[in-house]
Order: sequence, then structure tokens, then C-alpha cells
Amino acid sequence: MTRYLLDTNAVSHLLRGNTEIRKRLISVPMETICISAVTEGELRYGLARRPEATRLHAAVHELLLRLEVLPWDGPVATRYGNLRAELERIGRTLSPLDLMIAAHASAENAVLVSNDRAFSQMPGLRVEDWTR
Repeated sequence: MTRYLLDTNAVSHLLRGNTEIRKRLISVPMETICISAVTEGELRYGLARRPEATRLHAAVHELLLRLEVLPWDGPVATRYGNLRAELERIGRTLSPLDLMIAAHASAENAVLVSNDRAFSQMPGLRVEDWTR
């Protein structure tokens, strides 16, 4: 069964009501959807910056109750180190958090759901854009 790891921008589109992402989420079993602990951290950072956004806080809380949050563990850290070194060797860069999320998807053999084109430079990473 294919697993889908939602990137932070995919979650943001979902929270803003993107109908295409909602359609895709409905079309796959819920147990195949997950996010990285890094994405949870980014979501919580966004909430901390907007304490007055009560609807957003509620929406994120509900989403985190329903999605599996994958822990950042040793195998993921190993994949991150190898992937970062590989990208440096070939002269490519990615923002630190995006690289951590990409490594997490890769370590889990999951499809990364994102519309961020920066992920296209990642060797061997399967990426799907559910916003279209």
C-alpha cells in the first residue's frame, strides 16, 4: 500500500480549503496519509505566531488528531545525512526543513505530496502535486 506524506505546503492548502487536495484525500484510505514531525513543528510555529487565529488553531488541532505524525528517528536522520551529502556533491541545495521532510518521505518510502517544485531536484524522491 502506498503511503503519502503531506508536506507543510500541502497541509496549508488543505487548511485553506483547496478542493483538489480534499478530493484526493477522500480518494485514498486515511491510514495511508501521514505527516512528518517536522511538518507538525512548522504548523505549531505558525500557530504560535498567530495566537488570535482561533479557527486555525482548531483546524490544526483536529487535523493532528486524524493524521499519523511520523517521528524523526535514527533511520530518518541517516537518510537525511546521506541525502544532504549527495545533494552537496551534485551542487544542489534545498532549505533545511524541506530537506528534512524530503529525507523523511524517502526513508519511509512514501510519496511526498507537495506543490513545491524544489523537491523535483531530489534524486529518487516520488512527489505528487495534489493542488491541481
